[in-house]
Amino acid sequence: MTAFFLGILSSLATSAVLLALSRLRTSGPQWWLTAACSWFTGTGLRRVYRRQAAAERSMAGDLARARWIKVMAGRGNILTREAFAPLWSGNITPASVQLLLPDLHASPGSWLDRRSQDVARFDPGFTPGLLRSQIQANTDYLTRAARAQRNVQLRGYDLPHTCRVIATDKVAYLTFYSDDAHGRNSPCLYAQAPGLLYTIAVQQFDTAWTNSAEIGIPQGP
Repeated sequence: MTAFFLGILSSLATSAVLLALSRLRTSGPQWWLTAACSWFTGTGLRRVYRRQAAAERSMAGDLARARWIKVMAGRGNILTREAFAPLWSGNITPASVQLLLPDLHASPGSWLDRRSQDVARFDPGFTPGLLRSQIQANTDYLTRAARAQRNVQLRGYDLPHTCRVIATDKVAYLTFYSDDAHGRNSPCLYAQAPGLLYTIAVQQFDTAWTNSAEIGIPQGP
């Protein structure tokens, strides 16, 4: 857990970069400036998407080239959309796929419940059990979609909902969550290895994975 909270502190240190760069428009020269600053500082940051959904087309290409994939999500909707469809159809076959979703068996007052309360403050349509039901639906989808693949592992975590991480052996997509907006409306950082942001993203995932509980995936058709 110490490593996890050190990772949180490291993430907070990068929030200043996020705040400044998320205001940039996604024009070519500004992306070039971002990459140049990244090279100079060693952060590995290459792009900033104003909303994380805008990164999905680029993400699909990175997933197709990945040797391994790690995903830590606050809800898991991305895993049911087009970017991950080639994985479930068997068109791409990375050696390892590790998936983390919030633990639905966590006791009342868990970090999942705290996130649900945060969202309900700014989204009037968000009922107390809605987040749990959405995660359950995505979990059900994944346990069926991944049953024909022996290289997929699914676990549940009960840790602070600070970010979404989608990482491969070469790149990472990192979205920092806030307590006043849905993750889909937050800027997404695109970082390449090697670099500070890429390392932070993978460390966040690996520490959460160590403190997670296995969710079984039935094998067979």
